[in-house]
Amino acid sequence: MKDYSHYGPAYKDFIVKDDVFVPAPMEVFPADNPHTMMIKVRGHVRDLVFDDSYPYLDKSLKFRINRFFVYTVVRVIVFFVNRVYYGLRIEGRNHLWKNRRLFRDGAMTICNHIGRWDMISVLQATQHRSWIPMYRNSFMGKDGYLMKHVGGIPVPEDRSGLRCFNEAFDELHRRKQWMHIFPESCSWKYYSPVRPFKIGAFNMAYKYNIPIIPCVISFRERKGFFRIFRSDEPLMTIHIGEPVLPDINRPRKEEAARLREVCHAHMVEMAGIIHNTWPASID
Repeated sequence: MKDYSHYGPAYKDFIVKDDVFVPAPMEVFPADNPHTMMIKVRGHVRDLVFDDSYPYLDKSLKFRINRFFVYTVVRVIVFFVNRVYYGLRIEGRNHLWKNRRLFRDGAMTICNHIGRWDMISVLQATQHRSWIPMYRNSFMGKDGYLMKHVGGIPVPEDRSGLRCFNEAFDELHRRKQWMHIFPESCSWKYYSPVRPFKIGAFNMAYKYNIPIIPCVISFRERKGFFRIFRSDEPLMTIHIGEPVLPDINRPRKEEAARLREVCHAHMVEMAGIIHNTWPASID
């Protein structure tokens, strides 16, 4: 067992199995608020208003063509780069195949949020397109085009916008589409402990009665061939867990809390963590 408390307060009592690699922190993570936004939006290139006039579910031909183009580039080029640059390994894909009947009406994937390539890794592991609630500010930066066409849908503050946001996901569910949510809410670069989860993902899974597929990214030391590219970033392994099914016969509040606890525990176990720094929730 390895104890990484010496990495700082945000790694307090963090213990992993002997074969688990924990990269040294590249920045100081706060130990008091696990939902602190650490990564700034890359540039501000556009102003958008996320009210009831925003097309949360863009049905235009232009959007469909651009989305097809983006996914083609992602599958042909970006997936390859992810294998070579980050040495991506995928474990547990058999859980998708043997449970494929459960996903006929859609599914939700969740994952820890550890960097710019985590969503690409989920898409590569599942080989399935998803729609992703994202921070609205991300759509105003330089990555806004990619965020939108990879399936991002901004979470609005405006009440009228929130109604349209919910209607968009209602329609996606009727189409039996997949969804993805980062329940940690914001990205902490290469942070190994699994942070507490927001409840929203689990309320949504209960509402639509769809299985949750927990995924977790762990790290490997960069060695050999992979040091050609750089030496300060770890390699990545994504683990896919058994689907977790909501029980809609139970009250929503209780069941969403149970789903959060179960998924968090599964992800901690898949990551090879013996004692995690954070509980499943801090609500």
